[in-house]
Amino acid sequence: MSATVGYLQAYAEKTRWKPTLGSKDASKKALLDTSWVDGLRGIAAVYVMFSHLTMAFARYIVRPADGEMGPQQWMQKPILRLVGQGQAWVACFIILSGFVNSLKAIKLARQGNIDGALSNLAISSFRRSFRLFLPATAATILSWFICQFGAYETARQSDAYWLYITSPQPSYSWGTAIEDLIRAVRNTWLFNPENVYDQPQWALLYLLEGSMVCFMAVLATVNLTSRWRISTLVLCWFWSWNWGIRIGDPMVCPDIFMGIILAELQHSDIPLSLSQFSPLFAPPMVLVALVLMSFPSEFHTWAPWCKLLLEWFQKVAPTNAELSRFWPTIGAQLLIVTATLSPHLRRALSHKYLLWLGKISFPLYLLHGSFMRSLLSWLLFSRSKLVEMEERSGEQTYIVMRYALPSYLTFFIAAPIFFGALFTAAHYWANKIEPHFGVITKRAEDLMFGKRERPLPLPTTKQERPD
Repeated sequence: MSATVGYLQAYAEKTRWKPTLGSKDASKKALLDTSWVDGLRGIAAVYVMFSHLTMAFARYIVRPADGEMGPQQWMQKPILRLVGQGQAWVACFIILSGFVNSLKAIKLARQGNIDGALSNLAISSFRRSFRLFLPATAATILSWFICQFGAYETARQSDAYWLYITSPQPSYSWGTAIEDLIRAVRNTWLFNPENVYDQPQWALLYLLEGSMVCFMAVLATVNLTSRWRISTLVLCWFWSWNWGIRIGDPMVCPDIFMGIILAELQHSDIPLSLSQFSPLFAPPMVLVALVLMSFPSEFHTWAPWCKLLLEWFQKVAPTNAELSRFWPTIGAQLLIVTATLSPHLRRALSHKYLLWLGKISFPLYLLHGSFMRSLLSWLLFSRSKLVEMEERSGEQTYIVMRYALPSYLTFFIAAPIFFGALFTAAHYWANKIEPHFGVITKRAEDLMFGKRERPLPLPTTKQERPD
């Protein structure tokens, strides 16, 4: 890394380029602040929502072109097509999870406070489980309740693909409904089965699994020096591309290990050493990251840029790496590496509106599916009539009655109402409902750990103070 810094300094002298970055103290302050994590988390949550809107109303964006080496529409081009790339933004969630969950423990370990680091890991792992399970269960109960009153029927009969495949029918009786609810809550935390009342919750198991991997990795390396801890984590990151597939999702471990590595980087002097060169390296790194995140999950040979990345995958990817998520994951990691190194990108991601999005990101993730299947479907299809449509299943073709997709004009008229209601509900959830989950978690800690002094919650948006 010192060689890289020296190269950039030599380049600056050779080209007479003078960075205009403000004071070094301002850069140091920006690099100590971790509020950018919430900003990026908010952006990721919004893009996950847009990916489901894309799969419902604009499925052509999922393809990189209209046919193999065919013409490309604007929204099929790299970066623009990120509205349909949910897997890339889920990777951002997992990387940030590894970063945040290890941040305080890494800081204590670097200070030599091993006991404090271990205690922090133990309590944080307990809190993480509750803070995922409680809101997810509450969102499932809410979705289950409105489903039983037929609120999803319009979506289920529509021709919006993501809506009709994720909209369950009401149960036959309230007794059956209770059984279905229990099954849905259970399935959220099992491999392969999905929560029929809130399909996006499939990712929560992997977030919880990633948190456990994070805690075990930090526990195993907490006594090492920073240099050897990073070396060990880099080796784990590389190997996990191969053996990560054995734990259900091949991308969890590489993302979590990268998050821990970035937590180490956060507490080092490297970001400050490179801060003056941020305008030189950050824009191209972000651009490359967004292009890699745009790699489609299928139809990899339909566009020249996809075909090029496919060829590179065959040359550089470890054995067992999954093609459809390899480049989006690498892109997400590169994006967050850039944010870790660049005070300018951190300041941009710390804008007050992005911080607000970060605050409501988890409620937004949990609620958007239910709002799409109910309110948005009613706004778009309530005045439509069922029409006959052909559907193909294997070699068979059959006729179904569905509501045709609305015009773009209808969608844009309905969108402000839908987004206004959704963001208001997410804001209310974050401010009025989420604190109750914190109280329940605290009472569970008192019951299971005893009423004694415990570490404070890990910082995610507050500025880290220099010691």
